[in-house]
Amino acid sequence: QVQLAESGGGLVQAGGSLRLSCTASRYVFDIYTWGWYRQAPGKEREMVANVTIGGHRNYGDAVKGRFTIDYDNLRNTAWLQMNNLRPEDTAVYYCNKREGPFNSWGQGTQVTVSS
Repeated sequence: QVQLAESGGGLVQAGGSLRLSCTASRYVFDIYTWGWYRQAPGKEREMVANVTIGGHRNYGDAVKGRFTIDYDNLRNTAWLQMNNLRPEDTAVYYCNKREGPFNSWGQGTQVTVSS
């Protein structure tokens, strides 16, 4: 079992920035993928961004050019830098790490963007 601890959510005005962090409790496998997902009220959970151990990054269309995902192996931590935030980015953001058979989720952190 791997626990993911998230931090960094909050309230920000449109056009502002936030940085989310996610730290895993331990390593399980050398090959893994970090990801961030979000879920707004009444909507399904959607992929925001992910990055593989090789550094290949994918972004959802809604966040391309505004959000950046990164990670640090030594700190077993991933980040989501969110710039130029919009009210439609308001959601609960979840960290995800897939390692072999393990698919771990953070508890979620609320991001609210006011207009």
